[in-house]
Amino acid sequence: MKATANRSGTLRQAIRIRDHQLVVDEPTDKGGEDTGPSPQELLAASLAACTAITMEMYANRKGWDVGDVEVACDYTPAERGCPTRFNLILRFPDSMDDEQVERLRVIAAKCPVHRTLEGEVMFDERVERVTLAG
Repeated sequence: MKATANRSGTLRQAIRIRDHQLVVDEPTDKGGEDTGPSPQELLAASLAACTAITMEMYANRKGWDVGDVEVACDYTPAERGCPTRFNLILRFPDSMDDEQVERLRVIAAKCPVHRTLEGEVMFDERVERVTLAG
């Protein structure tokens, strides 16, 4: 998996992922132009989307009609003495039984993004110098 970011404004970044493009920016109060979600918001969105997809794929395999499932994610970045905190709210139709809801709650924590965030993470970085066109 690969994503590439290139500056396309004051702080705005043009992101390329496979054949997709999106814009990431900072709000105006942080010096950006607010033309897209911030990197932090994108992280929360990734967790919410992955959680929802994981639960829906599981429900489909079980043959459960879960209707509209919604996952909301509030994200508070780490600060000195406080860990990063993700608050997930899983919203299911009230027609689902307790056993289905409990099983989906357990499955939600198994989404790939959730496992990545709670696991050990390593970073490899390198610098490449390039000649800028211009």
